[in-house]
Amino acid sequence: MTLQIYDTMERQKVPFVPRAEGEVAMYVCGPTVYDIPHLGHGRTALTYDMIRRYLEWCDYNVTVASNVTDIDDKIIARADDEGRTEPEVAAEFTVAYDQQMERLGIITAESRPHATQFIDGMIDIIHDLVNRDAAYVVPDKGVYFSVEGLSEYGRLAGRSLDQLLDDAGQRVDVDADKRSPLDFALWKAAKPGEPSWETPWGIGRPGWHTECVAMSLSALGPDFDIHGGGDDLCFPHHQNEWAQVTATGQPFARHWVHSAMVNVAGEKMSKSLGNFTNLAEAIDTSGPRALRLLALQTHYRRAMEMGRDALSAAATAVDRLDAFHRRMAASDIDLASRETIPESINAFKEAMDDDFGTPAALDQAFSLVREANSDLDNGDMHMAALRARTALTLFAALGIKIGSDDGTSGDGPDNEQIERLIEERQKARSDGEFDAADRIRDQLAESGIAVEDTADGVIWHRT
Repeated sequence: MTLQIYDTMERQKVPFVPRAEGEVAMYVCGPTVYDIPHLGHGRTALTYDMIRRYLEWCDYNVTVASNVTDIDDKIIARADDEGRTEPEVAAEFTVAYDQQMERLGIITAESRPHATQFIDGMIDIIHDLVNRDAAYVVPDKGVYFSVEGLSEYGRLAGRSLDQLLDDAGQRVDVDADKRSPLDFALWKAAKPGEPSWETPWGIGRPGWHTECVAMSLSALGPDFDIHGGGDDLCFPHHQNEWAQVTATGQPFARHWVHSAMVNVAGEKMSKSLGNFTNLAEAIDTSGPRALRLLALQTHYRRAMEMGRDALSAAATAVDRLDAFHRRMAASDIDLASRETIPESINAFKEAMDDDFGTPAALDQAFSLVREANSDLDNGDMHMAALRARTALTLFAALGIKIGSDDGTSGDGPDNEQIERLIEERQKARSDGEFDAADRIRDQLAESGIAVEDTADGVIWHRT
């Protein structure tokens, strides 16, 4: 099966045909760094990390560019409120974002353009659009893009130009200086105290939509393969990126891919709803592998339900996978061999080739775990080994490391402490101190740790 990707522009799954054979160039809209990263940032990053990992597993050479928006109204507002400079605010929260991405195991993008590094490129793009009469200057306000020159404007959002105009005409805040209420700012005239740069149209700063155009084209060139981001960016941000490049006559992104948002208690996560949860807290609570597993259990185009119960269940699943790994290792099964089950590999690939169907792909991997445990129970070491290695291969393709110790599963003891207590229990049993051994077992149970004595040794998992 050829990889099929749901293309937002086409509103359907289409065959993935990259610009260059064996190569994939992907741009992912990164953070606006004015606050600590939230769960939505985590879900988006995990989605495109999954896509990257799967494409590389399929032997593509993948190049990713992911920007940092380091100049924005929200950054300016925070700097003003706190008596700091905009670069100071941006630097602080860029570091905060990068720290959490590292904890999640997100593969670092080959290109990390910062908006303020590409001002000259943005000015060049705007100058070209003005010369083409695709943009116009409003004195003392800035430069605006004229959308009515593009009949397909709104296609990415699934709306016609007329529909969008009707919606915009109902607003009470329509700017009379615009040719159309849908026209958007490419360059904003400077306000007192704001960061600004010199341009042919006076001093000012760039509009958000132009920033990503300059950065993506600079990093990847025209006609790159995938433009990704959260579905909240589809309109107007991505639509307005597309409009600018289309107006210049260049090809832009071949495929538009959008990941859905995070729901907390059934509602879209947002500060206004009071359910804004920071990413670091979620990782601290359940561990990065649990958060990755939870994200993969929901298809990337469906809203992800997030809460402590869901995170706890994912953490328990990860612990059981680690227990499975320990059991296999204790049975002297060769987990390093590359021999796997072709049929299972093909079933996994078929699921992933259907628009990155991670829920079905995970089902395949977890089925192998259950079957391998049964094989071991029945003494079939050969099949247990085959299924175990295949399962580990599939989990690794999705970025889930089994048997790795992140030590962050809830508020109980970390994995090192658990292993030490189990060693103490084993010594107590061998010395005939069964009361002491039972007390350790009860201590572990009170901390949510289940201990199983098997013919292959002691295994444990969190409950």
